[in-house]
Amino acid sequence: MKTIQALKAELKETFEPAPWIKELESDTRAGVQQALKSWHKAYEKRSEVKKSHEDKKRFDNSYAPFQGALIAGTDEAGRGPLAGPVVTAAVILPDDTDELIGLDDSKKISKKERERLAEIIKRIAVAWSVHIQPTVRIDELNIYAATRESMEQSINTLSISPNQVLADAMKLNVNCPAVSIVKGDAQSLTIAAASILAKTTRDNLMDELHETYPMYRFDKHAGYGTPEHLTAIEEYGPCIHHRKTFEPVKTILARLATHQ
Repeated sequence: MKTIQALKAELKETFEPAPWIKELESDTRAGVQQALKSWHKAYEKRSEVKKSHEDKKRFDNSYAPFQGALIAGTDEAGRGPLAGPVVTAAVILPDDTDELIGLDDSKKISKKERERLAEIIKRIAVAWSVHIQPTVRIDELNIYAATRESMEQSINTLSISPNQVLADAMKLNVNCPAVSIVKGDAQSLTIAAASILAKTTRDNLMDELHETYPMYRFDKHAGYGTPEHLTAIEEYGPCIHHRKTFEPVKTILARLATHQ
């Protein structure tokens, strides 16, 4: 009879049901039953993640205008912050995306996992593109128009033209059919991939801005209006990367102007 430790090691290396695992149900040792219970729980979780992955692929394929059509997903990061750019990305994925099982909306994934997935996306994608929309352009247009323009740029600069575009809650004008999907990053694999590239790129940019402007702690809040960030703006005033048309930056700038 195998020891409990040996069985645990085997279970750890087994990812699909097998006859010997079924046989463990008759093993009366409490340690074996606990290990078996943990294995089944982990297996069910893996199965759910895999099913979610397949559901996302089917969702994307449901928009394919013909067999083998290239579908690009596009998403953004940074519409809400008081500082920093909006970053958008566009991604065309291959048919084989097994390496991306577990890919989801970037907000639902840890930073470490986002970085890991971003590297895989860049390696296996048929094509990918990232566009950085600067603060000055956001202030010139408005956040909605600036984000739309950036998404269109990310699509237009793909090295291969898509046959269909899926955008996360944004109506686009590009050189192929495009559809706006509410909460698309939770339903579409290609949009989720784009959200990962947009988010990781923007986070890295905000970390770089922190090196130049450490007083704002952009590395902690990525430019969002946290209490710490608002206190820093009040104390040091806005920098060139703050969005002048966003409140309370706009009001603070106006107040500073009256005291000059």
